[in-house]
Amino acid sequence: MRLYLTIILFLIFLAIAFVFGSQNDQMLSLNYLIARVDISVAATVSLFTIIGFILGLLFCLLWKLINVVSPRKSSKNNS
Repeated sequence: MRLYLTIILFLIFLAIAFVFGSQNDQMLSLNYLIARVDISVAATVSLFTIIGFILGLLFCLLWKLINVVSPRKSSKNNS
């Protein structure tokens, strides 16, 4: 159920980002280390929203992997 809510929330944010970007018909110039590209504001907002979601998802998966691999400490003290 939590996964479905996350996906729905992501799609809502992506739709809001697209609506915001579609109101701006300006072109942006993105300079990479080795390239330069001119894209619209809508594409830029959507691109960075997706990149942010993917980075957050990777961070959460890494966090879960670290918790699974690391040994768990017991809550009882052996005194």
